[in-house]
Amino acid sequence: MGTPPVPSSPSSPSSPSLPEPVTEVGRDGLAALLARPERALVALDFDGTLAPIVDDPTRAYAHEDALPALARLAPRIGVLAIITGRPAEVAVRLGGFAGHPELAGLTVLGAYGAERWDAATGSLHRPPPHPGVAAARTELTDLVERSGPGVLLEDKGNALAVHTRTAPDPAGVFAALREPLAELAARLELALEPGRFVLEVRPPGTDKGAALTALARETDASAVLYGGDDLGDLAAFDAVAKLREAGVPGLRVCSGSTEVAELAAVTDVTVDGPAGVAGLLSALAAALG
Repeated sequence: MGTPPVPSSPSSPSSPSLPEPVTEVGRDGLAALLARPERALVALDFDGTLAPIVDDPTRAYAHEDALPALARLAPRIGVLAIITGRPAEVAVRLGGFAGHPELAGLTVLGAYGAERWDAATGSLHRPPPHPGVAAARTELTDLVERSGPGVLLEDKGNALAVHTRTAPDPAGVFAALREPLAELAARLELALEPGRFVLEVRPPGTDKGAALTALARETDASAVLYGGDDLGDLAAFDAVAKLREAGVPGLRVCSGSTEVAELAAVTDVTVDGPAGVAGLLSALAAALG
C-alpha cells in the first residue's frame, strides 16, 4: 500500500504549504505526527536551524519568524524541545524563550544534552565542570592567540569552541587547527566536535542523538521530528533512524546551507536555513490547527 497523502494547509505568507518528504519513511513519519500530534516530539537544533549563523556567536539571535512559529506549534503537539551544543541558558536568552506564555512546556537540552532547562519551572540543571575543559582553557587561549586575526575562542563553561569564520582564510585555519585540537582533546580525555568553521572540545559521552533518544523514551513519543544543520546533528539524525527501527516513526529535517551540503543526503526534507525551518513549523501548526 502507498503512503497516505500528507494534509497541507492553504498557501499564504503566514501559512506556507508543508514540504513533501523525499523518502517514504519520511512521509510515514510526517503522517504519524499529523495523526497523533498530542504524543509527538518535535526537537530542533538552535544555531543554523532556528538562528542564522553569524560572525559573533554571542549575537546569534533566533530568526525573527522562529519564535512566532514555535509559539503557534507548541500548543498543538505533545513535546517541543531544543537540543543544542550551547549552554542551555544561553540558548534560552538568544531564543527569547523564557516567560513566553505559549512555550510553557518547552524543554531546552544544552551542552549536547548534559544541561536541561524547563520552561514550566524555569529550573536549570547542569553537571559539575569537567577537569579536562578547565585544563584545555589555558592551552586553547594560547593557541588561538597564535593562530592569527579573526580566530575566536568561545567559552561555554563546560565546553570550548574555536571559531575561524572571521579569519582571512577560514577554511585554511580550520584545517590547520583540527589536528592540534584533536591531540589536545585526546590527551585531556575530551571529545572534539567539528562544525561550520568551528571546532569544539567538550566532555565525552554526550551527543544530540543520545539526548533525543532519552527524551523520546521519557515522553513515550509516538512520532519524532528532528531538525538540524551541522555535523553535530548527524547523531540525532541517526537516532531518528534507530527509533524508526524500534517502531517510532520519524522525520529528519535539514536546515540547508552550502557549507554542509552533505546533510541533505541523510535527511527526509531540506528547507532553506532558519527561515525555511520557521516556515515548516508554521505550516505544521496550520495543518494541525
